[in-house]
This record gives sequence, C-alpha cells and structure tokens, in this order.
Amino acid sequence: MSAIKTRDIRKALTNKGFQIVDCRHHEMLWFFACGKKTSIRTRLSHGSDEYGDGLLGLMAKQLKLARYDLDRLIECPLTEAAYTEHLVNNGHVCLTH
Repeated sequence: MSAIKTRDIRKALTNKGFQIVDCRHHEMLWFFACGKKTSIRTRLSHGSDEYGDGLLGLMAKQLKLARYDLDRLIECPLTEAAYTEHLVNNGHVCLTH
C-alpha cells in the first residue's frame, strides 16, 4: 500500500457524510447518517501532508472498516450509502430513534 494525501482523505470523507466538527489540534471528522451525528469519527493532523499505512490502518479501525475498504471509501468505489449500510449491518450505527 502507499501513502494517501491528507487533502484527498479530507475531501473523500467530507463528500461521504463526514463533517469537520472540531479544529483545535486536529481536524475531527464525525460521520453523520440521516442528519444525525454518529459515534463514528476520526481525526486528521494539521501537520501531516500524507498518511502512511500505519496511520491509515488506525483510521480504518476508527471508521469500522478493513484497511482495503478504507481505500475504497477514499477512492470512491465505496459509496456513502454502502458505508452507512455496512455500519448499520454491523451494529455500529442505529438509524432508528
């Protein structure tokens, strides 16, 4: 695997339902489903231009994905709807009250 530019990660996640909520030391990105903030979150460092395999592996865990699926989420074959379905089906997000 190779490194991925931080700006590409930010753009992909914000296009897939993530919102930047807190920008103190890091950018906190929270996943919103059906307009509701979920417990799924990750952070991006202001000082990193790109993320290598180690940090991408940690990010994948935070986003409840396999490393391969994180690549698919960033590169766009994994849609927001498919990601939401994955989270619901695996009990990470509940879309009911």
